[in-house]
Amino acid sequence: MLKVGLTGGIGAGKSEVSGLLDSYGAVLVDADRIAREVVEPGTPGLAAVVEAFGDDILTPEGALDRPRLGSVVFADPEQLAVLNGIVHPLVGARSAELEAAAPQNAVVVHDVPLLAENGLAPLYDLVIVVDASPDTQLHRLVRLRGMSEQDARARMAAQADREKRLAVADVVIDNDGPLEALEPQVRAVWEDLVQQARSGPSSA
Repeated sequence: MLKVGLTGGIGAGKSEVSGLLDSYGAVLVDADRIAREVVEPGTPGLAAVVEAFGDDILTPEGALDRPRLGSVVFADPEQLAVLNGIVHPLVGARSAELEAAAPQNAVVVHDVPLLAENGLAPLYDLVIVVDASPDTQLHRLVRLRGMSEQDARARMAAQADREKRLAVADVVIDNDGPLEALEPQVRAVWEDLVQQARSGPSSA
């Protein structure tokens, strides 16, 4: 098994890369998806979030109101730390379960937005960083996701800066250009990952 950490700043295109790797045959462990699952209605995770932040962060139907919670935590590092302290251990436990269930020769890709921020690089045989310039990230968040510029900048500021992410990278995928330039890069990286999985993990 080859354990790969995949990360990138918001708007860098990490989800596009993880989707391609998934389509090629990687076992994808998506931290964002798991983070949503562990705070679904009726879970201990959601109960802990409500206890910390109050009923105001719930929708009328009793689900987590993500935009409302995001507006609170991304504007306040202390509040963000409280939320991460609740959610991250739950995500880690579920991720470990999924990894343990993967075939022995699998390429297991952990899609982890906050890999650099949380010092998680040593957990993986290698780390892939999807890279884009801050200007490109901002443009995508505002134009493609419909965020206000203020909200987009706050979310970018809540993450590690570009240099910190690149410092933990064993492989960098450049996604500053058009989407059609991305697939050949990801395909080449995948072929290398498969070879490493067959021969045993690298010393990275």
